[in-house]
Amino acid sequence: MRYGTWSGMVMAAVMAVAAPANAQSVASGAATVRTPNVEFEMMTWPEVKQALAAGKTTALVYNGGTEQRGPQNVNGGHTLLGREQVRDIALKLGNAIAAPVLPFSPNRASADLPGTIGLTNEIFEAINEQIAEQLITTGFRNVVLMGDHGGGQAQLKTVAAKLDATYAGKGIRVVYCDEVYSKANGDFDAWLTKEGYPASAHAGIPDTSEMLYLGGDKGWVRRELVKEALGDPVPPPGQRPAAGAPRVNNGITGDGRRSSAELGKRLFEMKSDYAVRQIRQLLSTPASAAQ
Repeated sequence: MRYGTWSGMVMAAVMAVAAPANAQSVASGAATVRTPNVEFEMMTWPEVKQALAAGKTTALVYNGGTEQRGPQNVNGGHTLLGREQVRDIALKLGNAIAAPVLPFSPNRASADLPGTIGLTNEIFEAINEQIAEQLITTGFRNVVLMGDHGGGQAQLKTVAAKLDATYAGKGIRVVYCDEVYSKANGDFDAWLTKEGYPASAHAGIPDTSEMLYLGGDKGWVRRELVKEALGDPVPPPGQRPAAGAPRVNNGITGDGRRSSAELGKRLFEMKSDYAVRQIRQLLSTPASAAQ
C-alpha cells in the first residue's frame, strides 16, 4: 500500500473518532428544550402565542448576576441557579412562562477578585422596566419581578410599584416577589444556625450547596476546593469588618466547608415554595394593596 493512501486512511479514521466526541462536548454545554417547555427563550413565537391562549399569561422575570463566588464556585452562579429556580417556579404555578434570566445585576468589578460584571442601579432598573413593558406588549397579563442577588432588590420593587400603578387600570399586574430571596434565605440561615452549622454568607454554605445540588455534576463547583472554603468571618449584624484587620480576601464570607447537595436541595425547594405562595397572594390582591 502506498504511503499517501495509508496516511489518508489514518487521518480519516482519526477524524471519524474525534468528530463525535467533539460534537458531544459542544452539545452537552448547549441549551436544550426541556419538557414541559416553560422557557420563553426555548420557545418559538407560535408556541408563545399558543401558551398565552392556553392561559399561561404570567411572565416571570428572574434576575441573575455575574460575580465572583469564591474559589470553588463559577462566576455565573446567580444566573445558572436562576434558570433552574424560575423554571421550577413556573412549573409549580402552572400558568407562567419564564423569561430569559438576566445575567447582570447591580455590582462592581474588581481586579483583586476578577469575576464580577456589574451594572449601575439606574441601568438595572431601566432594563427591568423595559423588559416588563415588552412582555406586556407581547400579551402577558401579569409580570413578576424577582432576583437572585442582593443588589437590585430595591430597584425591582420600585419598577413593580411604578408599572403596577400604570397598568392596573387595564387589568394588567406587575408585582415584586421578594420572598424568593430575602425571606427564603433568612429562614434557611436561621435553620442552619439552629442545626449547628457555622455562620456563612457570600459563597458560603447556602450558595455553594445550591450550586452542588443543581450543578455539582456540571462543573459549576470545583469540588476539591469545598473542603477549603473558609473565608473572612461573618461580621455581627449591622457591623462591618474592622478597618485594617487582616483579611483572607478569597471571596468567601464565613465557613462554607460543610456545604452539600442535600442542603442545596432544601434551599432550592424553600425558594420555589415561598415564591409560588407569595406570587399567588400578590396577584389575588388589589393593585393598591399588593406592593
